[in-house]
Amino acid sequence: MTILQLKYVIAIDEECSMRKAADRLYVSQPGLSSAVRELESEIGIQIFERVHNGVVTTAAGASFIAYARSAVEQFERIEERYLNAGSERPTFSVSMQHYTIAVNAFIDTVKEYDLPEYQYSIRETQTGEVIEDVKTLKSEVGVIALSDFNKATFKKIFADASLEFHELFSRNTYVYLSKDHPLADRQELSLSDLEDYPCMVFDQGDNTSFYYREEALATYDYKKVISTNERATSTELMLGLNGYAVGVAMLGDSLNKSDIKVVKLKEEETLTFGYIVRKGAKLSEMGEAFIEKLKRHKND
Repeated sequence: MTILQLKYVIAIDEECSMRKAADRLYVSQPGLSSAVRELESEIGIQIFERVHNGVVTTAAGASFIAYARSAVEQFERIEERYLNAGSERPTFSVSMQHYTIAVNAFIDTVKEYDLPEYQYSIRETQTGEVIEDVKTLKSEVGVIALSDFNKATFKKIFADASLEFHELFSRNTYVYLSKDHPLADRQELSLSDLEDYPCMVFDQGDNTSFYYREEALATYDYKKVISTNERATSTELMLGLNGYAVGVAMLGDSLNKSDIKVVKLKEEETLTFGYIVRKGAKLSEMGEAFIEKLKRHKND
């Protein structure tokens, strides 16, 4: 099995045609077919079935190609980082849940490493994708928060994915709501006080389990829930619908900071903030700098 064979089957799967894949790869169709047959013989499964207008991927083939994509992506990242290191722009990538602290730390890091050329990225996404990004080397660091409820579960998830979680600090729970909210003048609120208003939570895609929720108190039976996938959208909905979110009083330099009131929540659950990296991995110089910036922003 070779990386080239994996690239071949990925192209065929995307084109649904041996001929089109051969044209795209600049190889002969007989040579492509021969390489696929050799791979199928080696792994003991049929990857494709021929149909009247091309090929279709079998169920077993689809599962194999999913692994093939991951392998090719990791191989290309290794090539980019080590074989082409002298000619490529410096790179650094972070994946994170929806927390301003990571954005502020990333901004500070980019300012420190403002080189003539670079290719940096920050990906604000779902909990499962943060884990997958670091697992597959798409990101060097993943910023994530664990609750008292899901901490033990995620320790196992991290171990299974060959990841390490490094704790930075812990914070207690608060409520975010509009400064014009009917309850904004309270010094303390309970979730029962808020039951007539919609609670904003971040959508976790296919991972619908409570364990993947990035908010504290995930198992509470909220009567009204609105799922979003962006902090800006969540905030606008909160302001427009008198909604609220359960958070940790970390607004940082948010554009909506002046519109939001933070109130202590009676129901308490601690969120532990930290970062994940590949097990045994040594952070790059930028990675180390980013972690230091995270620590400095813990009081945002």
